[in-house]
Amino acid sequence: MSFKRLVRFAPKSDDSAVVLGEPVQDDIDVGAAVRKGEDVKARVFSGTSALNPGSLTDRVESIGRILSPLAQSEVGTIRCIGLNYRGHAEEASLAIPSVPTLFLKPDTALADPWPAPTLIPKHTIADDSADYESELAIVISKTARNVSEADALDYVLGYTAANDVSSRTSQFAQTQWCYSKGFDGSCPIGPVLVSPKVIPDVAALRMRGLKNGKVLQESKLDDLIFNVSKVVSFVSQGTTLQPGTVIITGTPSGIGAFRNPKEYLHEGDEFVVEIQPHIGSLYNVFENEK
Repeated sequence: MSFKRLVRFAPKSDDSAVVLGEPVQDDIDVGAAVRKGEDVKARVFSGTSALNPGSLTDRVESIGRILSPLAQSEVGTIRCIGLNYRGHAEEASLAIPSVPTLFLKPDTALADPWPAPTLIPKHTIADDSADYESELAIVISKTARNVSEADALDYVLGYTAANDVSSRTSQFAQTQWCYSKGFDGSCPIGPVLVSPKVIPDVAALRMRGLKNGKVLQESKLDDLIFNVSKVVSFVSQGTTLQPGTVIITGTPSGIGAFRNPKEYLHEGDEFVVEIQPHIGSLYNVFENEK
């Protein structure tokens, strides 16, 4: 594995190009720095895909637009784990599950961080029920099927942040969640893909969700009910996971639907999924679908 922290981006020198790079400043929060307008430089890799980035070159570029770590054509069906934090189960007044709850998002749900807009679908605008879910995302490195928990981490390419954007009115009207969570652009991920070599213990990470600067979600990842090894193993049983498969791992307490008063998303709102250290801040600014 040739990278520590990989960012896929359009450089300032050519907005139409797509390149892979490693931030020159090792500890910089790439998402936050780019959002603030800072000049963030990255050493460019020879390859064109996070699945095969190649080697670092001497070329250095300034990051213009941050893109999702993988292209839509690379992720296939996105696997999603629901109700996977103890605090979230408590706020929902639900029992701790004994097996993971799985639902799916199509590849068309994949989206880039800001400055790409995150759209609120027309019917969700009418329902006033667009909600956020801060999540850790896992990216699979190689073909996986019937993987044991003991071997599961050998199949992880890296970790990034995700927002499981949800339409709560649709979700609560149904028993299955693929429809209410699978709309176009409902799974932005980024800003960087971090190697497991850099994050040997996911439980030590800290996650926050901030709406317009207000902290609404905050948790250490040791509150996960099913850890990364369990999730990867479970999702692979009887099912082939192709390289590039994205698995999002659930959200902690503090979602908008369970707050009083409710904290739904509207046009112009900025939501940040922050996972520290190493991963940094996934920024999304919401627009109404026209």
